[in-house]
Amino acid sequence: MSVDERDRGSTLEEGEVVLLLDRQGRRTLARLWPGRRLHTHRGSIALNEVLGRREGSAVRTSAGERMIVLRPRLIDYVVEMPRQTGLVYPKDAAFVLAWADVFPGARVVEAGLGSGALTLMLLRALGPRGALTCYEVRAEFVPHALANLERFFGQRPSLVVRERDIYDGIVETDLDRVILDLPEPWRVVAHAASALRAGGIFCAYNPSMAQVQHTVAALRAHRRFAAIETLEVLYRSWVVRDEVVRPEQQMVGHTGFLTVARRLDAEEPGGEDDGGDADDAE
Repeated sequence: MSVDERDRGSTLEEGEVVLLLDRQGRRTLARLWPGRRLHTHRGSIALNEVLGRREGSAVRTSAGERMIVLRPRLIDYVVEMPRQTGLVYPKDAAFVLAWADVFPGARVVEAGLGSGALTLMLLRALGPRGALTCYEVRAEFVPHALANLERFFGQRPSLVVRERDIYDGIVETDLDRVILDLPEPWRVVAHAASALRAGGIFCAYNPSMAQVQHTVAALRAHRRFAAIETLEVLYRSWVVRDEVVRPEQQMVGHTGFLTVARRLDAEEPGGEDDGGDADDAE
């Protein structure tokens, strides 16, 4: 069953992916196959004992430890799923969806596919009417990423994968969004300008400011983009327990920068003075 197709009041069924939480908050993903056991730090669990229960139920391990069974949120799945590459973590992916304004039914090109973390978030946001095409130059990543997608959605979602270097060009036209997780996104700026519709959004995710500088310079020099903005997302959890209220000792700091820009109409040339830094607009 697809995680997105579940009935929120239904019992847990064979083949579903579930999330088990121990008393320390450690998370384990498991697919419910009869006859199998899940081995954890706190003993093993016969998955037969989970089948037919309701979400939020408690089960006991072989060591007597109590674990809570839930259907995973998308962010739980993304963080715990198998990976061959680095991930666009949920804190950054959430801002990609918001700042790139990814909406149901949009036509989007993404590059690269990697382990499929951002692809999962995009497919959820686009819905069944959306169209997502992923460019991935490294063919060995594709089967593993598709396995992650199918494990979450229950079957292969509506997705086109092109084993093609996006630096060589974008096949699609009249796109709503171009979203990049690549080392050199500035090399895609001209292709994105041709592929995006007027008002469409370019969004690049990069870990270093040197990459951001090259990308912003290319966007301004091309003169078909405006409203250029770069941001960084920092995430800090808090401990709230009895009288103890404090931030966690460790926080998720820098992981990457997002750079977004809007495609101008062909009749409206942009450039250095269009959509500069936020301070310039104040």
